[in-house]
Amino acid sequence: MENKNIIKLFRLAAELLELHDENPFKVRSYANAVGTLELVEAPLAGMGQAQLEGIAGVGKGIAAKIMEINSTGSFAELDQMLAATPPGVVEMLRIKGIGPKKVRVIWKELGTETVEELLEACEQDKLSKLKGFGAKTQENIRQALLFTQQNRGKLLYAEAEPAAAELLQQIQQALPGVQAALAGDIRRRMEIVEKLELVVGTDAPAEAEEALNQLEMLQQNEKASGPLVWRGQHIVNGLETAIYLAPVACFGNELLMHSSSKAHLSQVFAAGKCMINVVREEKHATEEDVYAAAGMAYVVPELREGTNELQLAMENKLPRLLELSDLKGSLHNHSTYSDGANTLEQMATYCRDMGYEYLGICDHSKTASYAGGLREGDVLRQQKEIEELNKKLAPFRIFKGIESDILGDGSLDYDTDILQTFDFIVASIHSSLNMDEKKATSRLITAIENPYTTMLGHPTGRLLLRREGYPINHRAVIDACAAHNVIIEINANPWRLDMDWRWVQYALEKGVMLSINPDAHHTSGYDDMRYGVLVGRKGGLTKEMTFNTKSAAEVERYFRERKEKIK
Repeated sequence: MENKNIIKLFRLAAELLELHDENPFKVRSYANAVGTLELVEAPLAGMGQAQLEGIAGVGKGIAAKIMEINSTGSFAELDQMLAATPPGVVEMLRIKGIGPKKVRVIWKELGTETVEELLEACEQDKLSKLKGFGAKTQENIRQALLFTQQNRGKLLYAEAEPAAAELLQQIQQALPGVQAALAGDIRRRMEIVEKLELVVGTDAPAEAEEALNQLEMLQQNEKASGPLVWRGQHIVNGLETAIYLAPVACFGNELLMHSSSKAHLSQVFAAGKCMINVVREEKHATEEDVYAAAGMAYVVPELREGTNELQLAMENKLPRLLELSDLKGSLHNHSTYSDGANTLEQMATYCRDMGYEYLGICDHSKTASYAGGLREGDVLRQQKEIEELNKKLAPFRIFKGIESDILGDGSLDYDTDILQTFDFIVASIHSSLNMDEKKATSRLITAIENPYTTMLGHPTGRLLLRREGYPINHRAVIDACAAHNVIIEINANPWRLDMDWRWVQYALEKGVMLSINPDAHHTSGYDDMRYGVLVGRKGGLTKEMTFNTKSAAEVERYFRERKEKIK
């Protein structure tokens, strides 16, 4: 089992102990175990009892439980607590805005044991009557429940992608020699995946269907299936699954049809023709053949959204999209100075060893006290360490940054004498998220107008499948960034992927540079850069318009010259 899954079990145990009003010291021991294990980079699954006990902060009890998890997938105490807790109450622990103590009140005093009952209690104004709640908390919970309900049965791309890849591998093993490919949301790199779709090229569909039904991870819905399509469910993650069985000679037709948006397929590009017409006119073994028959360049699946891609393909002017290998540095990262799991030196050396030229450290600023935000003295202490590490790690470079909170009035949360000490500043909103569009847009634009703002962080503050972002006027925000030479980040954390890819093209048209930022709180977070690249590509992002494809020397010059212009 991966470290993150082991940590997740200990975090759940801490929440359940608090839910059941157990000894606070016991709750704290599990919470401390979570913090300790987040610092461990070596696989816990490969360690023995003695080796686990050798980890600073891991005692004999926690080590034994890790051994039990590696053996059984769980541990007895957690299983006992889960058995004593209604599943719906466990689900409530995932609701944004309420912790175990509030869930206990809902469960014990209101007698509510499912999220459906909780939503009904909100709509009947019962929750606001409980001590410690009130009308505002009730409404926030109601909105969170509705949002969760709306997104049930969906997965983040980062969660669905490995499952889809595994399923494809299983199909290829079950049908050796048969052409098979991923399609749908996964192939189009959608940030949220609602359905797994694959295309199998076979001239023996009945035999293929029989082989699919032997796969343990799939459960067929016979009523919804047909002679040329297998429909059912992925039983591990619950995603709806469709596998289209296409004659070998038509594999390209079928793959393109199920790897494109409706807008891409129906958009008229010449003499009343659309891609659906081209697909239906003749058989094509590959997608490249379909586009060639249409008289245009091949359009990669992530661009098939019905914007301007067909016109560009007709004119052979499709952009060369950004590649992960184009990135030369990682900006917007956290360390143990705030809420990161690794020290500054660990973050830097790991980044260097991945082949990057530089690291931008952007720990939380002082307003984010909940995340260990840096007071002025902490800032100066960190900057001194950065200077020492830059001598030690040269030519690798650490840039002095901060993720400065955008306050309610749009100002940044340090005085000028501190702001001017940073090489660059990522300005982000983390508090007072319940804003209307006018307020949120004004708040962002005021921050963008601050001459010390180098980059705008996660513009809408969204957490995919968890929390809607605050509404903003994207055009106005992007226009402001263009006017004040502010870079916009694509936050590559799979829960954020913010700025949304749908606004990348407009940013490029306005000449706004984008930066693929992992927002890493652990060395493993650097791997998320890949998801940011996929989002950028989907919006048509090129190497030339991506800020962190610049070399360390170019970035240093950019930061220096920008600061020199501040009066």
